[in-house]
Amino acid sequence: MEKLPAKMKAIVKDGPHYGAKMMTVDVPKDLEAHEVLVKVKAVSICGTDLHIWLWNEWAKEHINVPQVLGHEFAGEVVAVGSEVSLVKIGDFVSSETHIPCGHCKQCRTGNMHVCQNLKILGVDMNGAFAEYVKVPEIVLWKNDPSIPSIWASVQEPLGNAIHTIFTEDVTGKNVLVTGAGPIGLLAIGVLKTAGAAKIIVSEVNEYRRNLAKEIGADVVVNPKNQSLVDIVKKETDGDGADVLIEMSGNPQALHDGLASLTNAGRASLLGVYDKDVQINLNDLVIFKAIRVYGITGRKMFETWYKGAELLKNKKLDLSKIITHVLDFDDYEKGFKLMEEGKCGKVVLKL
Repeated sequence: MEKLPAKMKAIVKDGPHYGAKMMTVDVPKDLEAHEVLVKVKAVSICGTDLHIWLWNEWAKEHINVPQVLGHEFAGEVVAVGSEVSLVKIGDFVSSETHIPCGHCKQCRTGNMHVCQNLKILGVDMNGAFAEYVKVPEIVLWKNDPSIPSIWASVQEPLGNAIHTIFTEDVTGKNVLVTGAGPIGLLAIGVLKTAGAAKIIVSEVNEYRRNLAKEIGADVVVNPKNQSLVDIVKKETDGDGADVLIEMSGNPQALHDGLASLTNAGRASLLGVYDKDVQINLNDLVIFKAIRVYGITGRKMFETWYKGAELLKNKKLDLSKIITHVLDFDDYEKGFKLMEEGKCGKVVLKL
């Protein structure tokens, strides 16, 4: 076991304002029986981290400052609690960020990701934008050593895309993805591996439209100056899309996405909306017999197995989706790229 330093660098939301600071803080010590300390090798910037950085309304309601940010990471186990049995020192790991209680009805019926007492790493507790992070062993995932740490750090958002897509079968289906942010881009890659017949992507950001096309989208639409519904109908011989993957959190995208679905199609909604959304349930859902799924997080650990196998067996290439790999000290540049939307996935390496 390596000798641990007393202090470490960490990106901390130090007050109720825009941005965050690189600070020197204590390395987590005094592990509980089932806790593990991980030396972080790579950590990626999530949309949630951006919300906290911007200090939007959601962040104001959910974040207690000061707090270390970040939750999508890969690293090496350097210390374990007295009763840890799932991992050992030296293991290459990533982590689920939904931390369940293990006792509620959801945890005991295969739905830990929606635990009644759920805590989220980097939201409800100090996170992984640091040289070391402490997590309970139940959320750790042992990585195959063949997977690069940069790729291993994005398995959490990859799991979001996988969970959203595989709620039902997509093979041979015409799929509409609304929103080509980082998780939307991951969804395009997964849909390609899953054998979707045609992938139609709606995105307002030019950089990300171009990236969506490069990753494998068949049709890319700018909904600001094109009718998404008309294009989807044209591309599907008038039927509409079989599946809607809603990643944007934009009310108009939700409306147009539902309007673009074929009768008896399905919609999987991962996007998070800033406020209440009004839609015509009669015309867009009920009379069309649409199946709507609300998606949060990942199936623990079903989607992790799927994602890991796709990466390990080289069925999914993340090299075009991870557009920027920066040094940890360059975190401000990474957040600026996210804020401007001039990136896919941004990863910080330590």
